[in-house]
Amino acid sequence: MRIGDSVPDFHAETSLGPIDFHAFIGECWCVLFSHPADFTPVCTTELGVTAKLAPEWSARNAKVIGLSVDSTEDHARWMVDINETQNTTVNFPIIADKERRVSMLFGMLDPTTFRHGEHLGETMTVRSVFIISPAKRVELIITYPAFIGRSFDEILRVLDALQLSARHHVATPANWHPGDDTVVLPFISDEEAEQMFAEQGGFRKVRPYLRYVRDPSLRIF
Repeated sequence: MRIGDSVPDFHAETSLGPIDFHAFIGECWCVLFSHPADFTPVCTTELGVTAKLAPEWSARNAKVIGLSVDSTEDHARWMVDINETQNTTVNFPIIADKERRVSMLFGMLDPTTFRHGEHLGETMTVRSVFIISPAKRVELIITYPAFIGRSFDEILRVLDALQLSARHHVATPANWHPGDDTVVLPFISDEEAEQMFAEQGGFRKVRPYLRYVRDPSLRIF
């Protein structure tokens, strides 16, 4: 899977029962993320943070779903630990990808680590994040090594940026956060931009290719 690819449908067993992926996504955005292994320290903190962010996912019309190559039974036992140690309730599914079908499809496996499982050569997944649009298209991919925990602030930030761009046809500059100025896409002419962003007061032109515009999601008073 690469950015821009259409995500194929697949059936999977999860901690909350079987799913068909396209039906699970529905008309929502989806954050699919893999973790290396159940009952490990970094993964426990990440799943706890993901659960605590439930109101943030909901506010963005986004569903989250985890994945590792552990079994549904391991997921169920581990969720008890996560809830107790992270003071939360995990209420999203975790795919049990023991046969590594989904992780191979998305390129989530670590080719340098062969220590997961009973047999030599069984690999674990790295910390990959795929943001998928309601059109079932891959919009963003981030991959971290197994020993580095993810920044969920960054995942929320890029989800905000993707949704803003999809709605208002703008790009977001470096270190953008909601409310900051955005930039006009390079293939939009000045004349088109004046019409598109009239309610934002037009745009500020620094160079022919660098034109700033107020965050289009902000209310105009």
